[in-house]
Amino acid sequence: MFANHASPSQAYARVAVETGVMAATPHKLVLMLFDGALLSIAGAIRALQDGAIATKGEAVSKAIDIVANGLKASLDHTAADELAPRLAALYDYICARLLHANLHNDKAALDECARLLMELRSAWEEIADDPAAVSPSAKPS
Repeated sequence: MFANHASPSQAYARVAVETGVMAATPHKLVLMLFDGALLSIAGAIRALQDGAIATKGEAVSKAIDIVANGLKASLDHTAADELAPRLAALYDYICARLLHANLHNDKAALDECARLLMELRSAWEEIADDPAAVSPSAKPS
């Protein structure tokens, strides 16, 4: 009566992600957002190369959603520095380039977005080693 459209491996992967999200620190959640956007862009590139335009469009839309509604929404605009507004502008640029890539089947634009997100992810990952960078009130032991 009820059809199961997801394969067992897809269901397992979904549960693994949900469990990871529930157990993750805010810092790890941002890394997971970067990873999701990068995976979506990689999927879009594969789909573009295979001529699967609808699949490419879905993957690009997912990447845009992660950048706009995940990464950009996670910014702390209460900080006194210029980091949040600059990152917001960069995320807007990435979303615009992703939209361009989708409309024009532009692999170079997808590659550019992946490169930018990878650089940001690397920087975010590096600050995990510095407790003061993750939490300004943290005191070194």
